[in-house]
Amino acid sequence: MSELCICWIIQQRRSIRSLLILEQWRRPYTAGPLTEDEFEQYWNHGYVVKQGCLQQHDLQPSLDAIDRRVDNLAAKLQAAGLIRDPCSSLGVFQRLTALEQQFPEAGVLVHKDGRLPPEFAALWTHPALLAIAQQLLGPDVGGHPSWNVRAKTPRQEAGSVPWHQDSAYCSPDARSTLQVTAWIPLLDVDAANGCMQLLKGGHLAGKTVAHTGASGNTWHVAMDEAAAAAELGLDMSADVVTVPMNAGEVLLFNNLTPHRSLENTSSGIRWSLDLRWQHPDLPDGAYGLKRAIRMTAPGDPGYVIPWEGWADVDKKTGAVVGQQQQQQEGSGNVGSSEATSCSAEAANAGGGGGSSVAATTAASGAVGAAESPLSTILVGPWLDLWPITHENKHTAAWRAMKHGSNSGQ
Repeated sequence: MSELCICWIIQQRRSIRSLLILEQWRRPYTAGPLTEDEFEQYWNHGYVVKQGCLQQHDLQPSLDAIDRRVDNLAAKLQAAGLIRDPCSSLGVFQRLTALEQQFPEAGVLVHKDGRLPPEFAALWTHPALLAIAQQLLGPDVGGHPSWNVRAKTPRQEAGSVPWHQDSAYCSPDARSTLQVTAWIPLLDVDAANGCMQLLKGGHLAGKTVAHTGASGNTWHVAMDEAAAAAELGLDMSADVVTVPMNAGEVLLFNNLTPHRSLENTSSGIRWSLDLRWQHPDLPDGAYGLKRAIRMTAPGDPGYVIPWEGWADVDKKTGAVVGQQQQQQEGSGNVGSSEATSCSAEAANAGGGGGSSVAATTAASGAVGAAESPLSTILVGPWLDLWPITHENKHTAAWRAMKHGSNSGQ
């Protein structure tokens, strides 16, 4: 048998396996918040917007939690001498932008905070959202370790997320696990302030396409648009869907649906949450750092979600956030000259794009400090999954940390 024929057979087998993934995911329709048409759109297009799912009183507690988180961040930055004005008089949709004028990438620190506040947990388990998750996943629902609060401040690269599939961030053992994402804007969103775009039908091939890292001066991985479109059988001029939404609407998609967010060219901050569910007993792709938390227990009407402990484990490091910060404070990292130097360098490095000198400078001293509460460096195991075609402070810090670990330092 020729080598060409063998390659063709292997490719066909891979295609069959990919298609079987979707067949395993899809469930028959059961009554719930999603209508039958919405349910079919989710499976056929890879996404659906559920209108009228939440009310302002459902969203406001999360906005209050964000306001509190930004207030705590401002206090830490001021105590460390990194800002002069905490901008206390500004509201939740303006304050972080003002802080970033003094300390660039302050929004990264909000994103890095791995503690799950009870307000986010309450939204994650809102009865309507859990009912939707059960329609798509079945009665057993778990919360995926990776949840995010996202601050898209105006014209800030750190908040720009390129085309990608969520499966590209997970370890390969979880690529056959259905993960349902709810993207929840906390205000009205459109193309001007950074709403979402998706590739309709991009999940139907059942594939995680090749990605590269890192995008621009961020920690994100990105897929090549032309190559991905060809592999997934898509037309980038016809299959891209822009999704403006009103507050209270919820965008649902799966881990194979390619998506990105648009740049925020408005004057306000676009705050959003993305929350994920999957079957609690299946691989979650979180590299063993944290496990999915069971949210439903069929047959146990008295089941209580064990948030205590789980909510304080950082999804990016596996460490208990409070203990981690106490250890850093005890070792002199938080607020020390070393931590301040690292975070200031990280905030300002990379302005020249792919400069390896700037990236290496930013990474010097990053070993042990990349996870400091005031470091804007963000790294993780996903950076090992794909070729690094663009170096920046994040990739340099990751290489430095790995080198230190491998050399026994």
